Amino acid sequence: MTLHNSRRDFLKTTAAAGAAYWVAGSPSVALSDSPNEKLNFACIGVEGKGSSDTDEAGRYGNVVALCDIDEDRLDKKARRYPDAKKFVDYREMLTEMGDQIDGVTVSTPDHSHAPASAMAMKMGKHCFCQKPLTWSVHEARVLRQLANEHGVATQMGNQGTSENGLREGVEVIQAGAIGTVTEVHVWTNRPVWPQGEGRPAGTPEVPKGLHWDLFLGPAPERPYNPAYLPFKWRGWLDFGTGALGDMACHTANMAVMALDLFDPTSVVAETTGIVENESYPKSSSIVFQFPATDKRPAVKMYWYDGGRRPDLDILKGEDVPNSGSILVGTEGAMFSPNDYGAKYVLLPRDKFSDYKKPEQKLPRSPGHFKEYALACAGGDPAMSNFNYASRLTETILLGNAAMRAGTKIEWDAEAGKITNVPEANKFLSRDYREGWTL
Repeated sequence: MTLHNSRRDFLKTTAAAGAAYWVAGSPSVALSDSPNEKLNFACIGVEGKGSSDTDEAGRYGNVVALCDIDEDRLDKKARRYPDAKKFVDYREMLTEMGDQIDGVTVSTPDHSHAPASAMAMKMGKHCFCQKPLTWSVHEARVLRQLANEHGVATQMGNQGTSENGLREGVEVIQAGAIGTVTEVHVWTNRPVWPQGEGRPAGTPEVPKGLHWDLFLGPAPERPYNPAYLPFKWRGWLDFGTGALGDMACHTANMAVMALDLFDPTSVVAETTGIVENESYPKSSSIVFQFPATDKRPAVKMYWYDGGRRPDLDILKGEDVPNSGSILVGTEGAMFSPNDYGAKYVLLPRDKFSDYKKPEQKLPRSPGHFKEYALACAGGDPAMSNFNYASRLTETILLGNAAMRAGTKIEWDAEAGKITNVPEANKFLSRDYREGWTL
């Protein structure tokens, strides 16, 4: 038995009780404080959200490798983790450090989520990946398959899933507090980055220390321009998933979980227009139609971005924030003025002033990354594991496919294809650039 396997077996033993313990709501969990017995993490993308993801990895394990395509950002993070080996190409990092790594964090732009996560999982590494899980519907299905095939622990970075308020909201809806839900409305203040623009002109020099080819990754070749990064990549079709992809895995999460909103039968989008097949629209409204199940009737979910919001009588008197959600039922509504659905009020307020919350059904979380760390160490799966997260992501990204199709799309989830507009199936996947694989 190798030292690496011995350490992993130890972790499984010490954390298995801890994982069961957090399900019961315990304040402590058995994760070792000894560096020799802690999980070893490699972190891909270490600035922005990647910075806090890396620090979470360092809190619950050893950060043994850091990777970023920007050497300045890489060096900045390395000052905090001086013993971690530095890389600019995650493929080289995983190949060289594979036998020293238990798990990875993937906090890159959206278009690189899937290939980085897939490579790690194929090597048997646990995977924490930021939201949205993937850039495309096809990639979401592949990551779900790989996670199950290789038996690795997974978690998507929609941290609201671990907010106890969100879990309580799910319980309230499922207990029937507002009756039968038939409509869900979700809105966001995004985009807060440039969007709805054509390809920028000019070919400026690539900044020193920025590895542009590695940033492109699987995306088609194009010249560098500061219009794409940092952060501004979200609005570009080749790199990001727009306002919908950025926020719906947060803001729609509670409703999706409470009502099992997967596999819509149709999606239609009204937008200001995809610009030059380059950039997501400045604003959009999208309607997802979900079929009836044995637990609920059909449900429509409405999405709004770019300053659009729902106009609902039931919201009269409420301060409507720039982001939020509302679930409309036959006996009332649940309104959340919160990106995560973690805070809510039942409407009308006077009707529910004496409402008694239902018995707790869902486990309360010790923290989003801690759930992942426990799962890595052999404990129970984290709640936003890839079996859940991939289906949430797939549902959301069908909205982008409808935007790009420019018409209503009808979806056959079992076959994994758009049936009424066959040419729109090209928006469900992409051909990777040479040298990059899924």
